[in-house]
Amino acid sequence: MTEDVQPIKKKIELEVELSTSTKGTGVNRFQPLLDFSEVLDAYRIFPRAFISVYMYLLIETVNWFMTMPEPNASQAGLISVVVGAGAAWFGLYTSTSSGRSAKKNSSN
Repeated sequence: MTEDVQPIKKKIELEVELSTSTKGTGVNRFQPLLDFSEVLDAYRIFPRAFISVYMYLLIETVNWFMTMPEPNASQAGLISVVVGAGAAWFGLYTSTSSGRSAKKNSSN
């Protein structure tokens, strides 16, 4: 019973159809949101709002400190930290730019 087993060979013909068109060439429903995010980025609204809030807090803490008859070391330390944090925050604000200009430069 030693039979040689031969593989069965068949030729198959395939027909493939590919579409190269892109789907979804219509209007993006998120385009208004994307446009709004570009406006926020271009005008740097959030960093400017944070700087404005910091300036308000700085003015209030300095006025509070200056109205004290005899401030102690811990109160002077608080004012020092608030002013120092503001210098760091303003330095970060001025050293960065909006991501919009980087996108424009990279697409050219």
